[in-house]
Amino acid sequence: MRRVALFGPPATGKSTLARWLSTELDEPHTDLDDLLFTAAGPLPLEEFRRQAAEITSTDGWIVEGNFSKLADVVWNRADTLIWLDFPLPLILYRIARRSLRQLAGREDSAQARRLTWSTAFFARRSLLRTAIRKYRTNRPRYARQVAETAGLGVEVVRLRSPREVQRWRQRTARGPAESHSKGAARHTTGP
Repeated sequence: MRRVALFGPPATGKSTLARWLSTELDEPHTDLDDLLFTAAGPLPLEEFRRQAAEITSTDGWIVEGNFSKLADVVWNRADTLIWLDFPLPLILYRIARRSLRQLAGREDSAQARRLTWSTAFFARRSLLRTAIRKYRTNRPRYARQVAETAGLGVEVVRLRSPREVQRWRQRTARGPAESHSKGAARHTTGP
């Protein structure tokens, strides 16, 4: 495991897991949001794809982000694809908890500095409403794309709870060869 693509809904711990993998495997970590969203605004798709392809043309990397439109230059180049597929109620709870921390000034980030009560909870495109909409529309599409990626020989690890993530991390920390022989939650085609 040297080329890892990691994705999942907001508040599932993608960044935490990606940073841990980067340290554990001694490979560079890239958050696709950091590529896409520049000070001058979002990159055009062509440039975003070019930069992502450049990162994944190397021998080792950890890339996180929910950009299945980059599957050909990220997912298909990975040796391992990790899908954090948590239940919607847990995701909503975590988004609300994180938003409250950010609104209270307990967490400093670019997102926290832009967050308002309206954008977190009440607006038509609030974080909570967007999470629900994207969960319902993206999850079936992700399942199809993940199955296609698995068909290319990429190992797919689908983790459905924080407890599964923790168990997988413990197995992986003992060594990549051992983690492959243990029973991590593997890809299934159902949602």
